Amino acid sequence: MADAVFVGMPKRLVGVNIDGREIEVVEGSTILDACRRLTIDTPTLCQLDNLTPVNVCRVCVVEVEGSRVLVPACSRKVEAGMKIRTDSERVRHSRRLVLELLASSVDMSLCSAQVQGWMSQYGAQPERFGAEAATVAQPVKVDNDLYVRDYSRCILCYKCVEACGVDAQNTFAIGVAGRGFDAHISTEFDTPLPDSACVYCGNCIGVCPTGALMFKSEHDMRAEGTWDEGLRGGVHARAARAGQHDRESHLAAGQQRHRGAPLREGAVWV
Repeated sequence: MADAVFVGMPKRLVGVNIDGREIEVVEGSTILDACRRLTIDTPTLCQLDNLTPVNVCRVCVVEVEGSRVLVPACSRKVEAGMKIRTDSERVRHSRRLVLELLASSVDMSLCSAQVQGWMSQYGAQPERFGAEAATVAQPVKVDNDLYVRDYSRCILCYKCVEACGVDAQNTFAIGVAGRGFDAHISTEFDTPLPDSACVYCGNCIGVCPTGALMFKSEHDMRAEGTWDEGLRGGVHARAARAGQHDRESHLAAGQQRHRGAPLREGAVWV
């Protein structure tokens, strides 16, 4: 007979009220978890289930009775008896304004259809800020044969930083540089990507919601007009294969270049 294995103490259920509907969820769940249980569409831009919540996009905010401010649903844990409103005028106004501010300063044209749907659902009109609105427009960074960085599309969701750091790759090739309005995603000391700690794992591209990070093969195909958004095979598969081939070649070159030289902290060549 196998030995008993302790898997942890059972968690109790917590009852909350969301938009007038009662639901019980496991203690420690977030408001977003509870909303999803009720199939309430809650917009998120900086949240992924396998990444640590960073609470930066603020489009998932909800209204909690007794709370002075709106709270982020992605990280706020449920509490017994909590009364939550996800579609009040205050919530809708906040989400609309956040989406408008983002879309007025950042190129969000490559965002998913879901994000575009939220823009329409909340009546976001970024054009109301006028043509003189400040933007983060800047030249595309193409300094290697694999990845393209277009920070004019970056909304500072921090997903790429989290994926490159302790939540996934533990490479720490990219991070947040600058403060306040000067905050931006960068390699260490803004060094070119081939000279950074990047191991070209692709995790950052996989989590980017706006197309600020993409494979160079996709970037080139878009420029040529051969990229089909609705196609999941064909050109996409060829782009993936081309990207994988380029990745293997680039890593081999990197290993040769760095052979015999001490690796900087956090750099791992695979």
